[in-house]
Amino acid sequence: MTFISKTPHADVVLIGGGIMSATLGAFIKQLEPDWSISLFERLDQPGLESSDPWNNAGTGHAALCELNYSPAAKDGSVSPAKALVINEQFQLSRQFWSHLVDNNLIGSPKGFINTVPHMSFVIGEDHTRFLKTRYEALKPHTLFRSMEYSEDPAQIAKWAPLIVKGRDPKQRIAATRAAEGTDVDFGALTRELTTYMGNNGVEINYGHDVTGITRASDGGWDLTLKHPRSGEHGKIHAKFVFVGAGGGALHLLQASGIPESKGYGGFPVSGQFFRCTDETIAAQHSAKVYGQASVGAPPMSVPHLDTRYVNGKRSLLFGPYAGFSTNFLKNGSYLDLPLSIRPGNIIPMLAVAKDNMDLTAYLVKEVVKKHDQKVEALREYYPEAKGGDWELITAGQRVQIIKKDPQKGGILQFGTEVIAGRDGSIGALLGASPGASTAVPIMIELLQKTFPRNFKGWQSKLKDMMPGYGVKLDENPDLAAELERATAKSLQLESVSASH
Repeated sequence: MTFISKTPHADVVLIGGGIMSATLGAFIKQLEPDWSISLFERLDQPGLESSDPWNNAGTGHAALCELNYSPAAKDGSVSPAKALVINEQFQLSRQFWSHLVDNNLIGSPKGFINTVPHMSFVIGEDHTRFLKTRYEALKPHTLFRSMEYSEDPAQIAKWAPLIVKGRDPKQRIAATRAAEGTDVDFGALTRELTTYMGNNGVEINYGHDVTGITRASDGGWDLTLKHPRSGEHGKIHAKFVFVGAGGGALHLLQASGIPESKGYGGFPVSGQFFRCTDETIAAQHSAKVYGQASVGAPPMSVPHLDTRYVNGKRSLLFGPYAGFSTNFLKNGSYLDLPLSIRPGNIIPMLAVAKDNMDLTAYLVKEVVKKHDQKVEALREYYPEAKGGDWELITAGQRVQIIKKDPQKGGILQFGTEVIAGRDGSIGALLGASPGASTAVPIMIELLQKTFPRNFKGWQSKLKDMMPGYGVKLDENPDLAAELERATAKSLQLESVSASH
């Protein structure tokens, strides 16, 4: 049996079988159906790393509940700017997914997206003041018009009974709620997109490791391949390469030698979640409840108590409990971090180590936490939680971006960043949250950077697929309401009235 791809050439090679490569491949199939595409994934199925539902929180990140997307300034004010951008981005994702569903290109949306209200929940005078200020900053905007605010324990209990029952009545609490929030199984969505590609001429290769990438004489790229089980080796030539390998992207980007990759490093953060599959408990909670991060904690470590839908079954998730590991992928090597050090990134990495001692201290504290201490953290959000009802699971690895900075030498950047070669023949994505939720706008940005000439001709097709493309929905309330209703219908979500 032959394992290695026998296709010697491809217009496009996608490295990695996660949500990013799947989204990009789906876009290219829609925009240029005649282009040849090959995808290579080192594991045996798509979406098993960061896209897997138990490796991430499954939040349809729209800044409805995530307080780190709208932090308080020194004067106590809250700017809605970043939250608005993230919400606009998620609206594009909803529109693209709806287009695929409406045209029967992927299966039932119930398999990957469900309505789950998004809540922010805080304890104490200072946090309550901040949450009210945040609510007042966001509420006037079209995309946040449905948001509700309450400091009344009885009202908050109606929204999410578990977070109030058994709580000290003297505690000052406050919450916001956005009924249109969503839970997304990005693993299921990745598999739908990959199936669509495979059914439309894309060569899908699992169990294939891309071990090298070198510039070809014609300006394209020669990739070396390995099938670990059979020991076979192979090669493929590509006109364009997308490195969408999650934490594994940095090594391949460095191997390409493009100038744009110089100076980048990675800081891996691991994590764990508590999972409760007891249906009697899960039935009492229908929300994703996000709180405030601990001092020194990275943004992806914001505690939250979530309703999850995976394989049609409802369960609860709490966490994450941050940790540290030197591997860049859950199925990676402990040598990933040391092997990523280069002459061009060692100064930024040392600068980040020096300037982020609070993060280091936080991670050390998290790593040594015992099970009982983790249960105590859960009880801040679910006072009557019993440790025996929850199992600890390991989340996916997140590799935060380290990059050069003229003032500090190097900075740790949370979020995602598109990197593209000057000639447009290679692109990559580094970073993490909000990642998967904004895969659609991120891949549009990558297409714009890597195919600038083609991109002009794609505008009308992009507009057909996503009627809100190129429009700020927050400034167009009628279109926003229309698209919200249309995408809710297509994705079988609960629609929220524009009159809220």
